[in-house]
Amino acid sequence: MNNRIIGIVLIIVGIALAFWGYDVYDSAGSQVSRAFSGDTPIEAWIGLVGGAVCIIIGLLKVK
Repeated sequence: MNNRIIGIVLIIVGIALAFWGYDVYDSAGSQVSRAFSGDTPIEAWIGLVGGAVCIIIGLLKVK
């Protein structure tokens, strides 16, 4: 039962991280930066990848 609670918390944190990463990726400053340099901010990658990893680990713990 304890692993299930940890899994649910990881899923919630992962979803929040993914939304934050997408928000950073889609921000106006990021779009201007991508237009001139073509680089995506590292914060966006951290949020998106970290969120995906947390969701996957959370799903494995809930199972």
